Amino acid sequence: MARIGFVGLGNMGGPMAANLVKGGHAVTGFDLSDAALARLEEAGGARAGSAAAAVNDAEVVVTMLPEGRHVEAVYLADGGLADAAPAGTLFIDSSTIEVATARRVIAAMEARGHAMVDAPVSGGTGGATAGTLTFMVGGAEAAFERARPVLELMGRTIVHAGGPGNGQAAKICNNMVLGISMIAVSEAFVLAEKLGLDAQKLFDIASKSSGQCWSLTTYCPVPGPVPTSPANRDYAPGFTAAMMLKDLKLAQDAAGTAGAATPLGAEAAQLYRLFVQSGNASLDFSGIVRMLRGS
Repeated sequence: MARIGFVGLGNMGGPMAANLVKGGHAVTGFDLSDAALARLEEAGGARAGSAAAAVNDAEVVVTMLPEGRHVEAVYLADGGLADAAPAGTLFIDSSTIEVATARRVIAAMEARGHAMVDAPVSGGTGGATAGTLTFMVGGAEAAFERARPVLELMGRTIVHAGGPGNGQAAKICNNMVLGISMIAVSEAFVLAEKLGLDAQKLFDIASKSSGQCWSLTTYCPVPGPVPTSPANRDYAPGFTAAMMLKDLKLAQDAAGTAGAATPLGAEAAQLYRLFVQSGNASLDFSGIVRMLRGS
């Protein structure tokens, strides 16, 4: 049994921490939300009064925070996690942030005697609850091997993507593919509707043909063909449009820094920006089909 500190107990972090408790670990968590702390206690964890208090005797620390600026502040500010945790603590940051920020924070943590990996996730709130997330991990091999047993309690697929920041690189590249493909699938269903082709018929054909992709077969953006997709729950989110826009913006920022041409990624970011700015930030990202349909 390890002593684990967990900072950031929101829609993703809360279920992840609960799965670590189920795995037999002593989990102490901190969040700005009292309700989130109460849920951790109900799951068998303990609450801390601050982020520093959550990690002051931890062997492993997991963080799930909104943005890179939050990660940098929580880790490196005076009295932050770097100062509060015992020397040699392993840190796992599962936030989705800028590649450059991840690399900068990991370098600073290693300079202070800690081990750290960036380990953003794919799988949404359902995967967080079920413990079936995919972790894309960047960091030194030794740190990855220390992190693996902890990650395996929260996820099904654990991939070491390379050195520091490569977990973030893998996440934003993957989600750029996802954002682009969801728009393509949505456009196809809107066109089929205009041409009088039944959505189920298009699904039956495309899902067995060259148009097959995850956005079609697992997350179909129209009601009916895939009963478990958000389209059948009025686009209640598994992964919000706001979060998709965040990841597409991160991909565009990285593309600009790296000098990579990503014209479809740029267009996808623009379309999701319009969708979010039209009041749809909290809808599932597959709901963009509504905007493309004009409804």
